[in-house]
Amino acid sequence: MIFNAFERMVAMRYLRARRQEGFVSVIAGFSFLGIALGVATLIVVMSVMNGFHVELLNKILGFNSHLSLSSSSGNGVVGDFDAVTEKLRKVPGIASVTPTVQGQVFATGTRSGGAGALVKSVRQEDLQARKLIAESIVDGTLKDFVADDDVAVMGANLARSIGVGVNGEVTLITPIVQTTMAGPIPRMKTYRVVALFDVGMYQYDNSIIFIPLESGQVLFQKKGGVTDVEIMADNIQDVPALKPAICAALGTKLDFNAGRAAYCTGGSTSYVIGDWEQANADFFTAVEVERNVMFLILTLIIIVAAFNIISGQIMMVKDKGRNIAIMRTMGASRGTILRIFLISGASIGVIGTALGCLLGTAFAYNIENIRRFLQEVSGTDLFNPTIYFLSKLPAIVDPMEVALISAMSLVLTLLASLYPAWRAARLDPVEALRYE
Repeated sequence: MIFNAFERMVAMRYLRARRQEGFVSVIAGFSFLGIALGVATLIVVMSVMNGFHVELLNKILGFNSHLSLSSSSGNGVVGDFDAVTEKLRKVPGIASVTPTVQGQVFATGTRSGGAGALVKSVRQEDLQARKLIAESIVDGTLKDFVADDDVAVMGANLARSIGVGVNGEVTLITPIVQTTMAGPIPRMKTYRVVALFDVGMYQYDNSIIFIPLESGQVLFQKKGGVTDVEIMADNIQDVPALKPAICAALGTKLDFNAGRAAYCTGGSTSYVIGDWEQANADFFTAVEVERNVMFLILTLIIIVAAFNIISGQIMMVKDKGRNIAIMRTMGASRGTILRIFLISGASIGVIGTALGCLLGTAFAYNIENIRRFLQEVSGTDLFNPTIYFLSKLPAIVDPMEVALISAMSLVLTLLASLYPAWRAARLDPVEALRYE
């Protein structure tokens, strides 16, 4: 072994300081707690950031498509969308294709006032195929979402805010103005609510309404066409490679020269292809930047604890100067002295890192239960969904990330122990014993 039994025994005895050396022991204790808390905090924060990224990605892709095809003409309507849909479904790598009409509305219910909402008009089979929606219905059923009726499926938070329930009526007012005998008025239509969903993402639960495709075409005056054709890929990593194949299936060729968007040009109709990454680039970039900044800030806790190890070990070397000199005169080599103090300093880091890993992973796995408990005890909202988008605090523990944090902590504490150990090994026995 690198460290023999004598070196380990002396190092452990030095860590258990006697009463007159209590201050050294206090510094070692604070260093140990600093390492443990730093590692635990870093694991918890990184796990929560991982959870945020994954949950937001799943929610966003549950509502929005991987790719979105629209017309590049002035009105933006994709005509003959059924033929376009059939062509795209034959492209290898595409899982589903959904024609849709989207538009902003003002939704009103039984309560005074209302709320802004995004209406997505889809067919019943396409809505039922979206697992995120189908598995998140909290009231009503999607079986009543039929094309022949003026029906709607909406977010539970939105329904609650405007005072609408299942079998209640919601009126949608569009920005499109129609001319009547009374003058120009916005187009509006009333729909019967047949189901409410709660996907756990406030932004969607408080702003999305689904209506049948035919109703959306009438409401937004897109008869015979759709505003978007949503495309889901078998593998999200294949999204960039699908763009040329989509253009080829539509009898066009891919053109990236017009800004960030991909254009299909050269055919009778030109199309614009947008992908989920472009649509949410700013959002996910902000999450990634915040994640990196939090990692750097919390790493400082471990670095501060490592400096405490340096100061504590230097004080220990000074207090143990006589003992070091006696061991040197009895035959202990400089390497032996160096290893003794290296063990005593590194032990603080090893044990502190191990405890931090246990605390951090246990806290991360139970963070939602802990949040609920603290929220009940304090009576305050600790995780406001209007701010954080999600209604639950997510956490995903990445074993590789935990291993990286642990390795970083061990390396820092080992480096912090080197200088005091080197000073102890360089101590001259004659100078140490001269005034004893």
